[in-house]
Amino acid sequence: MTPNYTLSGRYRIVRSLGEGGMANVYLAHDLILDRDVAVKLLRLDLRDDPRTIKRFQREALATTELVHPHIVSLYDVGEENGMQYLVMEYVKGMDLKNYIKQHFPLPLQQVIDIMEQILSAVATAHAHNIIHRDLKPQNILIDEAGNAKITDFGIAVALSEHSMTQTNTILGSVHYLSPEQARGSMATKQSDIYSLGIILYEMLTGSVPFKGETAVSIALKHFQSEIPSVRDFDADIPQALENVVLKATAKDPRERYAMVEDMATDLLTTLSTTRAGERRYVPADVGNDETKIMPKADIQAAIAANQDGATQALPRDPEPAKPAETTTASADDTVTPLPKRSWSKRHPVRRRILMIFGVIFLLVAAVLIGLTLSRPQMTSVPTVTGMTHNAATQALAKHSLTVGKISRQKSNRVAKNEVVKTTPAKNAKVAKHSRIDLVISSGAKKMSFGNFVNENYGEVRKSLKAQGFTVRERFSTSDVATGQILSQDVTAGSTVLPTATTVTFTVSAGNQYVDLKDLTGESQSDIETYAADNGLNVTFKRGYSSEQKKGYSYDQSPDGGNNVRAGSGITIMMSQGDRPLGIGTPSNFYVKITLPYKALATSGTQANNVKIYLEDDSHVLTTVYRDLSINHDTRVSLPFQLTGKATGRYRIVRNGVTISEKSKITSEDATN
Repeated sequence: MTPNYTLSGRYRIVRSLGEGGMANVYLAHDLILDRDVAVKLLRLDLRDDPRTIKRFQREALATTELVHPHIVSLYDVGEENGMQYLVMEYVKGMDLKNYIKQHFPLPLQQVIDIMEQILSAVATAHAHNIIHRDLKPQNILIDEAGNAKITDFGIAVALSEHSMTQTNTILGSVHYLSPEQARGSMATKQSDIYSLGIILYEMLTGSVPFKGETAVSIALKHFQSEIPSVRDFDADIPQALENVVLKATAKDPRERYAMVEDMATDLLTTLSTTRAGERRYVPADVGNDETKIMPKADIQAAIAANQDGATQALPRDPEPAKPAETTTASADDTVTPLPKRSWSKRHPVRRRILMIFGVIFLLVAAVLIGLTLSRPQMTSVPTVTGMTHNAATQALAKHSLTVGKISRQKSNRVAKNEVVKTTPAKNAKVAKHSRIDLVISSGAKKMSFGNFVNENYGEVRKSLKAQGFTVRERFSTSDVATGQILSQDVTAGSTVLPTATTVTFTVSAGNQYVDLKDLTGESQSDIETYAADNGLNVTFKRGYSSEQKKGYSYDQSPDGGNNVRAGSGITIMMSQGDRPLGIGTPSNFYVKITLPYKALATSGTQANNVKIYLEDDSHVLTTVYRDLSINHDTRVSLPFQLTGKATGRYRIVRNGVTISEKSKITSEDATN
């Protein structure tokens, strides 16, 4: 495919991005939506191969089902002159493999952040019963902002597609392939978790755990060798973080995390001081037949043909050969059995010694068996975080466990009257019928809000959202660095409840100009992303449009093509669809409310910042309707326009805290 070639009259090829075993990828420009895209074009020599075409189509189907910020989006599927192609989101950056090479060593917090993004994407795929089966750093893209996006669902398979789960064909890179996949067994969600564990290992150490000259030697190491310790590579890596690697890469799938969400939850607290003394994770020996060591010759026969690192199915273990009878050959080449001799008659002393040792062995064996039988039966503590007391009791009972002591503590992460944590912790091995102590949330706790002026907005936003705050931004032209916080509307030092607080930061957009694109036909989330990336303040309004479907923009001000300064505001009209017939004229009325003033003892200024959010035919609740400062109780009139049976809403936020909210407003609520 040559540059400037226009595919289907819409996608103009710019340059090649890379070549793969199944398809070539090109950077192209969408002439209709005026954006860069990635075009994946099936290779010329594979266009007549029905298996490859099916795999190519399966990638399109799998990607279409998955909508997630950390999964590369699929925009279009087409065919031109026998050429099948996919049009996908273009991620400007590099794959994780190259990112590790260029930036190693990565800070531990960054490793956890990237892994959390990857895990959330894989969790979405698993929620749709789609297993990726080829997770590796080469299939994870890192954009210029450091965000991860998973691509290449070419060999992903839905669990319901029985025809694609046969054991006669297994694909994927041998460096990241789970032992059961390499054996030719059906891939499961635990197979993806194994690959995720290898990826985490590589991010921590800069290399894969197993290397070899051939795919066979690497596959054998996956069967036989323990994962090398990441702490041997870097002693500063916490044991809790190494334990995530060890559990994810356990040889037996039953010893790995049950779900990707469990791995993400465990990973989140690995740098916490509360886990500083954690012991090294050692998987239990559950005798899984699927991880028996295979003869090298059998593996060689299955993988030898593979020359690019992709591993094909390994055969099942053959039946062991029966030992041949011991024979000797006579001079005329006839074979006769050796004569039997009575060894015991010739060696009576040795026979007595062996009998004594035999008795001792039986006694020791009897003692060991007795000790084994006397040991209590073990089970694991289930995950009950987020459950009510009754639900947690039932979940523990299924594992033959009972509830022990119950204590309460404040929590901004877990709702009131739900379980925060257990002692022992989840997945811990305990004896059956043990008592498990529960810590139950007594509700959110208030905290003192900090001063974040001059800090980086992206880092502050992530930290506050993790604590339960709602975080918004507005941009302002400034000579300071782009992304630096200029001001905040929640007073530093004030005591607030995170789950009830919305903080708005004024963020520097720099002093550059932006070539405003045409945003008509875009969804609200896409427009918000574009505005944030370019330092623009966006206001959404609603209206009826016969030309644009509901939920997409049909007009904007200023128009696309204008050159605007960073920090400027743009207004976007979002369609509610066609105006319904026979509903009469809109009802226009006012609702009067009083904005209560509150003295701020911790602030040098006495003014209250008040934001009013409004929703009716013309306004969207996510956009600020009015932003004002008050020094005393202030009465305002809120205008509503409602058509037919539609209802309105409003929300009042004072100094970042929601103080009033009302929904289902109709003309009957009008104030004279």
